[in-house]
Amino acid sequence: MVLEKLGTSLKDAIKKVVNAPYIDQRIVSDVVKDIQRAMLQADVNVKLVVEMTKNLERRALTEKPPAGMSSREHVIRIIYDEIVKILGTSREILPKKQKIMLVGLYGQGKTTSAGKIAKMMQKKGLRVAFIACDVHRPAAYDQLLQLGKKINVPVYGDPGEKRALKILRTGLKQFRDDDVIIIDTSGRHSLEDSLIKEIRELSKEANAEERFLVMDATIGQQAGPQAKAFDEAVDITGVVLTKMDGSAKGGGALSAVAGTGAPICYIGTGEHLDDFEKFEPSRFVSRMLGMGDIQTLIEKAQEVMDQDKAEEAARKLMSGKFTLKDMYAQMEMIEGVGPFQKIAQMIPGFTGKLSNDDIELSQERMGRFKIIMDSMTEAELEDPKLIKSTRIMRIARGSGTTPKDVRELIKQFNMSKKAVKGFLGNRKMRRQLMKQFKLDDKDLRGAG
Repeated sequence: MVLEKLGTSLKDAIKKVVNAPYIDQRIVSDVVKDIQRAMLQADVNVKLVVEMTKNLERRALTEKPPAGMSSREHVIRIIYDEIVKILGTSREILPKKQKIMLVGLYGQGKTTSAGKIAKMMQKKGLRVAFIACDVHRPAAYDQLLQLGKKINVPVYGDPGEKRALKILRTGLKQFRDDDVIIIDTSGRHSLEDSLIKEIRELSKEANAEERFLVMDATIGQQAGPQAKAFDEAVDITGVVLTKMDGSAKGGGALSAVAGTGAPICYIGTGEHLDDFEKFEPSRFVSRMLGMGDIQTLIEKAQEVMDQDKAEEAARKLMSGKFTLKDMYAQMEMIEGVGPFQKIAQMIPGFTGKLSNDDIELSQERMGRFKIIMDSMTEAELEDPKLIKSTRIMRIARGSGTTPKDVRELIKQFNMSKKAVKGFLGNRKMRRQLMKQFKLDDKDLRGAG
């Protein structure tokens, strides 16, 4: 999991709020100190951490909970809000005909990110092409060529040509009929004058709609000055942070870039080409705090599901009528979406630290849950409150499991239902999801 240590520490802080008999100044002060310690260990700037936790403490002690929300839920919501704030804003990159230029220093992951962006665009039905403009790094062209073969993307480059501008001009002519042209540029060990001159020339010639700065998250707070310098050189439109999966300094990199005003568009979360996701601060923090991320889960499901089925899943979710049938559909959707370790972080009630053994057990558990639900009646699937002791015994016998297994399923369902309720209580996220699936209040009243 990305920023696993930070997420674990923040969840421990939230547990103090959940388990507190009541919310008072002592509890708030303890939680604030825990959050400060966690953020500083994740390399977030000291000044930023102090400012954020001051706001958190002030709001927790002075703001009254909205109607229908307990004081504990209100404090947890404030923690969530304040962490989201320091991660800046997100920016959606539209899947359309465009040129995307990647810039950055040596070893930051530009070429690998080119492959990840290409695959993402291919999933949207766009034709993608690469232009290899890195004329300084040995084997840069060969690396891009191998990536291109792997995902069926044509590559133009000339290993014998040292003029990047000439390669770019020829490549643009060759791929003029393609939808997305990704331009991989040279790096340097530092932001040298020669690099600035070269990328400025390429940027002017390409007239690219997107100019992404690719940075390794392990550089931590240095990501801020680097983003500012590249922005002054070529007016970057967004940042891609790589190696977020194994970086203790990822929190520093995220907050430092956000502090410059440059939007973080994507984060790399592993070595595989699918380990790449659009960065949304609200969703990112929700997963990190163990609240799940149903919105991203549905988006991922759209890539493997029929659009009508995806919209129906969203409609049922948004109606608030979450049943065991919906939970069963979620599980089926998960099986077709991707690696369980990444998907589990998005499911309310399933989030948390997962070792390889945990993953295997969770997959077995999901399979067992589905078998148990196959032994239930339609009425029980629609209204789990009907499932009392005698029904539990019948369901256990019918599914070849134990009453304890059935009770575990019901407990899991109640946890998921509570998490879904919390998600729907976030008005902004609810509206975003309604907009995405073109739903209105009339659709939701008729759902379920």
